[in-house]
Amino acid sequence: MSRVAVIGGGPAGMMAAVTAAGQGHEVSLWEKNEKTGKKLYITGKGRCNVTNNCDTEEFLQAVCVNRKFLYSAGYGFDSQAVMDFFEKQGLPLKTERGGRVFPVSDHSSDVIAALNRSLKETGVQVHLNQEVTEVLTSESRAVGIRLKSGKAVEADAVIVATGGISYRTTGSTGDGYRFAREAGHQVTELYPSLVPIETAEDDPARMQGLSLRNVEVVIRDGKKELYRGFGEMMFTHFGVTGPLILTASTVIQKRLREHPLEMRIDLKPALDEQQLDARILREFELGKNKQLKNILGSLYPAKMVPVMMDRAQICPEKPVRDITREERQRLADLTKSFPLTITSLRDYNEAIITRGGVNVREIQPSTMESRLVKGLFFAGEVLDLDAVTGGYNLQIAWCTGYAAGMGAAGIQE
Repeated sequence: MSRVAVIGGGPAGMMAAVTAAGQGHEVSLWEKNEKTGKKLYITGKGRCNVTNNCDTEEFLQAVCVNRKFLYSAGYGFDSQAVMDFFEKQGLPLKTERGGRVFPVSDHSSDVIAALNRSLKETGVQVHLNQEVTEVLTSESRAVGIRLKSGKAVEADAVIVATGGISYRTTGSTGDGYRFAREAGHQVTELYPSLVPIETAEDDPARMQGLSLRNVEVVIRDGKKELYRGFGEMMFTHFGVTGPLILTASTVIQKRLREHPLEMRIDLKPALDEQQLDARILREFELGKNKQLKNILGSLYPAKMVPVMMDRAQICPEKPVRDITREERQRLADLTKSFPLTITSLRDYNEAIITRGGVNVREIQPSTMESRLVKGLFFAGEVLDLDAVTGGYNLQIAWCTGYAAGMGAAGIQE
């Protein structure tokens, strides 16, 4: 029986620990927080988007970086396997729009409770409030870990599942990157990812809290289109956020470091320009004797009406019957192409994940074992892997955690 030490009590670490212990090995899990799953608790706005109910090919298409590396792990423990795991632990699941899978209870705490039950059932020794400061190696082999107290813990395999550096208050302080570098691994450049966007204009602040559904967002660098997406977004005091925006942030990072980018929002993507003009004319005809500000609520959300009138340079008190064709055209143009200037991304404190991490070229894709140090494994966000929103990043955690747990279980004393 091998001794396996898992560093990190997040999704990847817990899955790795349960998997290795399920193969009959002596597993210890070391977590510096007072409880496991601290970051998991706040995912999906506290509901926890466990995975995405899609086939593996679709999952891999949602992966932004190092997709090919995940083929083995992705097929080895797919989303159906993840759902089966939780339902066997007594956690009923439901699938919502876009294939997003949530606990029926809508409580992330129930997901963590299921994982903790599994840790207990498989006999994993969970050590809370225990910070690991070093991975011990000898002759290019992992031999244990050292705790902050100075105590050394021997192990035949060590799994690093410490997460990234997003949401630092949950304990994600980048320890795993240091462990990797000390073991001789390359860590690729790190960025905040799946993160809100800041804009130059103050219009978003005027519309703070307003959510838009079924809109299309296009982001360009000059004439080059960098991103196009359809879905939901929200205005904030600093700019924009929401699923569309978070996904866009993963695409525009590098280019945005060079200079600001232009974003255009199509507020009515279901209507072409002719159809939109006909719709505006119809509303104008119905309210021809009213002031413009009093009829635009049928075309735009209330918070957006003053902004649209300012942008179109039309007096709010102007009677609808006096609106010129040019003014109506400006309103239509804005509706199909509302412009904002992207200046920067928010920081790690608001990033859902970290982009970058341990270079996967130095990792065995089927077992997550280091190619440089025998018995050293990496799983989850610490690796240079990330995906768009929709449960895909947690699926990366589960499948790499499972692969690492199985890989560590194959290590002989």
